[in-house]
Amino acid sequence: MFEVLTGTGLAASAGLNAYIPLLVLGLLARYSDLIDLPSGWTWLGNGWVIVILAVLLAVEMVADKVPVVDHINDVVQTVVRPTAGGLAFGAGSSSETVTVSDPGSFFTSHQWVPVATGVLLAFGVHLLKSAARPVVNATTAGFGAPVASTAEDATSVVVSLIAIILPVLVLAFLVGLVVFIYWFFRRRSERRREREAARAAGFRV
Repeated sequence: MFEVLTGTGLAASAGLNAYIPLLVLGLLARYSDLIDLPSGWTWLGNGWVIVILAVLLAVEMVADKVPVVDHINDVVQTVVRPTAGGLAFGAGSSSETVTVSDPGSFFTSHQWVPVATGVLLAFGVHLLKSAARPVVNATTAGFGAPVASTAEDATSVVVSLIAIILPVLVLAFLVGLVVFIYWFFRRRSERRREREAARAAGFRV
């Protein structure tokens, strides 16, 4: 159960920002005892990999806060974020952490399953983020982009840490995500009906 929650939290985090969960995994594995990466994922703790991830994160954080550029970045990240989600789920769900002492008991075979699961989770969160950002930009004349991006980055960091240290709280994040999805699409439907009603009233006039 903890393995699933750890992987889910890291993959969802990657859907918001591809590099944060991978960087968190690498830094914690290299400089702390909170996580012990399995042999196939120890490269995440390599110093050069950490530096590269940090540089990519810096570029991503800047690009994602500029209106129009953030949309282009989301298009590019359509491939990157799901890939990172697969890597994060695969590494996180098969690692020994402070809450998972026997990761080998989960996904003992079919090693592609956790990676594929992470890809799908990250892709779903990425699609939601990509759909919400144009709405934020349109309703705030672009001023909401840096605020929304900063909130997403902060959420990605917090969820990544929680997924490793206290994965049971990932359930709360998932519930919140479901509530947000419901609210977002309901609000989007209401706005569409309002526009159609306004257009119909204009035609009658």
